[in-house]
Amino acid sequence: MIDFKQFEVLSFDCYGTLIDWDSGILGALKPILSNHNVSLSDEQILEAYAQVEAAHQSGDYLKYREVLKKLVQAFGERLNFTATEAEAESLAESIKGWEPFPDTVEALKILKKRYKLTIISNIDDDLFAATAKKLDVEFDWIITAEQVKSYKPSRQNFEFALQRMGITPGTLLHVAQSVYHDIIPTRSMGLSAIWVNRRGEKQDNQVIDSASGKPDLEVPDLKTLVSLMDLDS
Repeated sequence: MIDFKQFEVLSFDCYGTLIDWDSGILGALKPILSNHNVSLSDEQILEAYAQVEAAHQSGDYLKYREVLKKLVQAFGERLNFTATEAEAESLAESIKGWEPFPDTVEALKILKKRYKLTIISNIDDDLFAATAKKLDVEFDWIITAEQVKSYKPSRQNFEFALQRMGITPGTLLHVAQSVYHDIIPTRSMGLSAIWVNRRGEKQDNQVIDSASGKPDLEVPDLKTLVSLMDLDS
């Protein structure tokens, strides 16, 4: 078990960890697909999203708003329709309405009593500003892809965060849902990381079980994490 007392700062991925990413994506993309008479399962939409997003984040840096616009257009190219300008911009605009998971806000408020809190997210500053209002806690640092000019899983984002916070790596505990974007790079840097497995994914693939991708701890949600830390009283 992790010795939680050794940490001074908890850093969080935001979308998928604190904010219900899947529901946000589906809520924005399904109406667009319906407009063009395209029917895909939720799983197919999310899988295609992940593939296209990764492709656009791996090249020269683009703001996330632009990545999302290109993503909608790429869906059209794949599925033989042309997205309107309004449709192409609607995915980014929808982020301001994406909601936290039911356990997020309460957990953050409890954790804030013991730790400094940081966001390390693949997002633009203005898009996170809208989300921050829903999280209802003051973060000590907010690190966005726009500030770093790169996207996780680049180690550069975490190196930037450590430098900005001015802390030693051993005092940071990173908490995230994505093995690909967060757990693998942080563990490869020797940082401690908790996998918030909200999707109930099986830990049986080679990527997750590899030494660099194995989290220090797996929890199904933040409520469970708080309980393990004995901070909920």
